[in-house]
Amino acid sequence: MGGIGLWGLRSAAVAFSLLTAAGAFILFLQFGGADGIDTLDVVRALLIFISTLWLAWGAALGLIGLTTTARAPEYDRSRPIERKTIILMPVYNEDPVATFTRLAAMESSLRATGTAADIHFAVLSDTRRDDIAQREELLFAKLVAEHDGIGRFFYRRRADNTGKKAGNIEDFITRSGGAYDYAVILDADSLIEGETILEMIRRMQADPKLGLLQTLPKIVNASSRFGRAMQFSASFFSPVFCRGLAMMQGHTGPFWGHNAIVRVKAFAESCGLPALRGEPPFGGHVLSHDYVEAALLARAGWTVRVDDDLEGSFEEGPENIVDYAKRERRWCQGNLQHARIIGAPRIRLWSRFVFAQLIMAYIAPLFWLGFIAASVMAPAFVAEPDYFPEPNWPFPYFPPSEAWKAVGLFIGVFGLLVVPKLLIALKASITGRARGFGGAADAFASTVLELLFTSLLAPVLLMYATRSVWQVLSGSDGGWPSNNRGDGRLTYEESFLASWWITAIGAGGLAITWQFAPVLFPWLLPVGVPMILSAIILRWSSLPARTSMMQVPGDTNPPAILALHDRYLAAWEGRPEGPDPEGEGPELAIA
Repeated sequence: MGGIGLWGLRSAAVAFSLLTAAGAFILFLQFGGADGIDTLDVVRALLIFISTLWLAWGAALGLIGLTTTARAPEYDRSRPIERKTIILMPVYNEDPVATFTRLAAMESSLRATGTAADIHFAVLSDTRRDDIAQREELLFAKLVAEHDGIGRFFYRRRADNTGKKAGNIEDFITRSGGAYDYAVILDADSLIEGETILEMIRRMQADPKLGLLQTLPKIVNASSRFGRAMQFSASFFSPVFCRGLAMMQGHTGPFWGHNAIVRVKAFAESCGLPALRGEPPFGGHVLSHDYVEAALLARAGWTVRVDDDLEGSFEEGPENIVDYAKRERRWCQGNLQHARIIGAPRIRLWSRFVFAQLIMAYIAPLFWLGFIAASVMAPAFVAEPDYFPEPNWPFPYFPPSEAWKAVGLFIGVFGLLVVPKLLIALKASITGRARGFGGAADAFASTVLELLFTSLLAPVLLMYATRSVWQVLSGSDGGWPSNNRGDGRLTYEESFLASWWITAIGAGGLAITWQFAPVLFPWLLPVGVPMILSAIILRWSSLPARTSMMQVPGDTNPPAILALHDRYLAAWEGRPEGPDPEGEGPELAIA
């Protein structure tokens, strides 16, 4: 897309968001100020403006994605792969069996393509526990032996994990990056089809200005109700929103930290990340380093883009709300750190805009909570209406009701969340894409179920997000906790310990509303009741879901790389139902 078209599209999205937010602002003032506008009315209207602006921007991405189609870039596909690539997997206290079998599956998938390409693999360990590190070394030796990996597979464990994942990759680039042209960056739960990896290399080779190419990972292997909802959303909705993002990226696309390929020279020259001045949470090492690295590449003149047409890229997600909240806590701290980076010299305007979005993604809950609190307080500042404004007039005057405007505002704001998803389901039914999700009827039913499910979880997630922001603003450093993978089922005790404070706030909030603003009580029940029942919701959503719940294409037609990984995992764990993919037999399994 040309420069004029790109900026025209961006301007249209911003204009749509501003006009929608302005409409909500005016409508609320008309409703809230029916008895006279006071300061609290203006404050609430401003909070509605900011919150609606954020929701409208997300809706704009969805609408753009619905009206465009992903296409592969044009290049000479007959040209052989001539450049050398390293596949990097940073690990931090991960299960080495699950991690290394993913590398085994990707290596086998690459070999099955029959394409000659010089591709190496490196495990970059930041593991702090010696027992896990010893097992990493043992299983790495097994990986090398099974795949004839001497000279192609490498393992190193850092004694000092300065800079966390970003520092881990930077250390490799500094020490060994000169040996490679490209680097595919993974997470410990990443899986990418061999043909997809080759396509990423070909696209990088075809465009000498391309510094980073991001894929859209799909969530796989989810088994809980919460996990299945995330998996369905990532497979059904995310490609459309990513298409909208791809249309507006220009040369300044995103980097999500994994399942992407970088040009090593560009990364080495552009992406050094010095520690921020001061102590964490706002100082120290940059936690959300990926978007910063994307901005630095764009600043140096390199193209950064997400190619949403690429399939075959996968990751796993949290299986329960507690693990999800722990991950979000780290991302919250990292994104709020961007307030220290947004004014960096020579950063592109769009990169600054992206940093502002990333900050807004975590402070948006504060505006909604502020609006609720201000609305509960408002009746205390409203004088009793005068039903006899005219002296000696015998009949009372009843001011006209503005309730319809409140209802219209509620429907409009809620529609920004609902309508794009319903339109995605409608388009999927028309184009035939819904067949992979069980057919048009099942896809639509799953969409409605996902909307109901996320509406139920929203108040609980809102409180976790608010706590994260509060902790960061109060100076608490969340660090870099390791990820919990596998069975995420929570007990009632675990659920209660993780959410008792949400229950208390929900009960207290409804009690205050009943006492001081009873007219708002029914409106706040959809927020307060899930908060009161948060422990039950945490437990219930972590339990295994039916396989028919929110079906995705991988349920009926598993990607080849996932099936390959499952066979490796079964063989390495010594399970008889999993024959060794290489045919050596179960005796190679390590207990």
